[in-house]
Amino acid sequence: MTVSDGRRERKKAQTRARIQEAALDLFASQGYRETTIAQIAARADVATRTVTLHFPAKDDLLFADDPFTAESLERWLRERKPDTTLDAVRGWMHATMRELDERDHDSGVDPGLIWQRRALRARLLMADDDLRGRARAGYRDLELPIAEGIAEDLGLPADALLPRLTAATVVTGLREIYVTREGQAQARSAASDLSPLVDEVLAFAEAGLRGARPRPGA
Repeated sequence: MTVSDGRRERKKAQTRARIQEAALDLFASQGYRETTIAQIAARADVATRTVTLHFPAKDDLLFADDPFTAESLERWLRERKPDTTLDAVRGWMHATMRELDERDHDSGVDPGLIWQRRALRARLLMADDDLRGRARAGYRDLELPIAEGIAEDLGLPADALLPRLTAATVVTGLREIYVTREGQAQARSAASDLSPLVDEVLAFAEAGLRGARPRPGA
């Protein structure tokens, strides 16, 4: 990649981020459904077509570029040691959170801004039926590899109740962090302040696994 290509990609990324910031601000102040693409373009100081080139659908403004992807989780799970699925999930969460903090620090952004934005995004998703449905579909993409890993740890089929229940507990707990009283209080600084809540979710799931007794032949 040439220097000019690199500069062009950075400018493109900055424009994309500015559009998402504008969209979040407007969604928060006047509502997701009440906000138009033209309003977002005006707030971001770009053409309407620029918004739709980056985000073809309005809900993409909330779902695109999420760093907590199923693909990155699956890489952590593939590289885990035996019987350490929940440890791998914990490591994935902490590593991704640190990367986000470092990215904001390197760009001169307030380290807590991304967590405030993610908390706002979570509230917007929970407030709209259609957005909530799309979010749940994405959560299932995270639940399935976790369930498969836990099943392998326990010597159970991937569709057995205990692995699926534990995976759903983990993903739901991690998702709920942003909208809980504790998460709202901590989402004003850095990832290190949210990390204990991640550990609390994983500890809850681990306690459930220890207390459960897999049924032979399940």
